[in-house]
Amino acid sequence: MKNVFKEFKPSSWAINNRTTVFIITIMLTIMGISTYNGLPKELYPDITMPTIYVATIYPGSSPSDMENLITKQLEKEIGAISGVNKIISNSVQDFSSIQVEFVSGTDIDEANQKVKDAVDKAKPTLPSDLDPTYGPNVAKVEFSDMPIMQVNVSGDYDLTGIKKYAELLQDEIEKLPEISKVDIIGAPEREIQINVDMYKMQAAQITMYDIYAAISNENRIVSGGTIKVEDMRRSITVSGEFDNVEQIQNLTINNMNNYAIYLKDIAVIQDDFKEQESFARLDGKKVITLNVIKKSGKNLIEASDNIHVLLDEMSEKDIPSDLNVTVTGDTSSTTRTQVADLINTIIIGFILVTLVLMFLWAQQMQCLLVYRFHYLCSSHLLC
Repeated sequence: MKNVFKEFKPSSWAINNRTTVFIITIMLTIMGISTYNGLPKELYPDITMPTIYVATIYPGSSPSDMENLITKQLEKEIGAISGVNKIISNSVQDFSSIQVEFVSGTDIDEANQKVKDAVDKAKPTLPSDLDPTYGPNVAKVEFSDMPIMQVNVSGDYDLTGIKKYAELLQDEIEKLPEISKVDIIGAPEREIQINVDMYKMQAAQITMYDIYAAISNENRIVSGGTIKVEDMRRSITVSGEFDNVEQIQNLTINNMNNYAIYLKDIAVIQDDFKEQESFARLDGKKVITLNVIKKSGKNLIEASDNIHVLLDEMSEKDIPSDLNVTVTGDTSSTTRTQVADLINTIIIGFILVTLVLMFLWAQQMQCLLVYRFHYLCSSHLLC
């Protein structure tokens, strides 16, 4: 038989052009490392479920009233939406919640808009005295809205003093590009209380609506139009908002006989706080907690590192030394462990693959040399 030398040309080219292969390998390695560093690192992937929640608050209503006046009216319109798989509603004292589950594959933004349109159609059938701020509020389920950590501010201060520094931290953390928003829990909310004496109000011949109208008409910012100044037109506004409690106390109200009555003569005005609905405790002490929520698609580990650096800087400059700023519930710790395990696996796999390729390359080189030796011998060039 005729001796024929066989070879795999790509392998032969790689052997004859080792420098080029090494350069390409280094370039691919650098590109892979840079791509890996730029990938967002999360404990769980961002999952968007086609589920919409509708929540409504109607104070002073029993569960049966909430069901008949709110829940059923909303269900009639929501049930007519195409693509709805299941509707789950719950009516309790002062509160109605409706969970709208769409079929799999439904676009969450489109489903959210459909539910909003259905709620708008149902609003004329809802109670006329329902406060718009209490609902119906439509929200979609997003796992990215889960907090990545809690920043706790505590110390030997009252909640008002702690709130000032907590709000400072909130503003600075929200400036980070990886952060979506920061929610405050446990902070008191300011409230101006006007406690009217019913007997004095009746004696002065003033109604509750008179007090409401007087305060509403005074506490306003009114646009005054525009005025021409040289070559420019500037807008004019008249600010009538109250700055302090004394201004509210000295507010005059005309009674039925058109006599002016000071509000402080028939009511006690207090600059106080709302009834606390959210509470936070750390080691049994009063604390204000900041729930930090990351933007979807951003790197969790990078966001956590930036927050820790920011807290260290502010603790040295802006936060008093007797005020404690601690971080709890940092979800990046688990992610760091998993990323470290992944890196170890990649390194071990790279080493094993390299060893196997080197072994195969050495074996191929040996076979190639043997084939060339036999080829030369058969051609009477070497033997």
